[in-house]
Amino acid sequence: MRRLLVAGNWKMNKTNREAVSFVSELVDKVKMFKRCEIAVCPPFTALSEVVEITNGSNIEVGAQNVYPADSGAFTGEVSPLMLKDIGVDYVIIGHSERRKYFKETDEFVNQKVHSVVEKGLKVILCIGETLEERQANKTFDVVKRELVGGLKGITASQLENIVIAYEPIWAIGTGITATPEQAEEVISFIRSEITKLYDNEVAQNFRILYGGSIKPDNFEAIVAEEDIDGGLVGGASLKVDSFARLVEIAEERQA
Repeated sequence: MRRLLVAGNWKMNKTNREAVSFVSELVDKVKMFKRCEIAVCPPFTALSEVVEITNGSNIEVGAQNVYPADSGAFTGEVSPLMLKDIGVDYVIIGHSERRKYFKETDEFVNQKVHSVVEKGLKVILCIGETLEERQANKTFDVVKRELVGGLKGITASQLENIVIAYEPIWAIGTGITATPEQAEEVISFIRSEITKLYDNEVAQNFRILYGGSIKPDNFEAIVAEEDIDGGLVGGASLKVDSFARLVEIAEERQA
């Protein structure tokens, strides 16, 4: 059975002090959960302290973004080398908000993926369609394009450090969740595309998350689906109790 991952994407929320308080409490609340994997992704300003607090715990730490160069004249950006140096485990790449507001292309996303895995860090690669694309029956076309584009040039061994998060854009922060069946349909399709890009063994071991208005009251049904290996969580990751409950649900599913 693939190991479930519950990753919290805080987005542009929590000051450094708030992050420290949150994670200090979370460490204690989830310390008994060993079967599933847990990650939190704070803003850049809190990463160092969150890494320090979670050191030795069962919580991994992710960054929300990266620039695909080790160093240079890229004002305001953060490199994979900088993230590795402070002990970050994961990097979220290709989130729909980065694609929409900062005009990130599949090619640029792919550059980021390569730069991160080459430094030995792990990637959560986000893909997903808009409401208009879904209504126009373009879901599979969009998902395939972003998947193939994001993984271009990635080897099967490198793929071991990559997780896909399928996030239908129409379900992010809207309170609308894709039904478990809708999520499973697309995630099953993604797994079949991984089989075509690599092989069936690689695809069966590859983890694919769902993201989009995940809450404790809908997560159990989502992770009960055969191909869904956890969640990339937004709003529900900002409260200790709700995030800990999501971890507990994943842990029970993993039993």
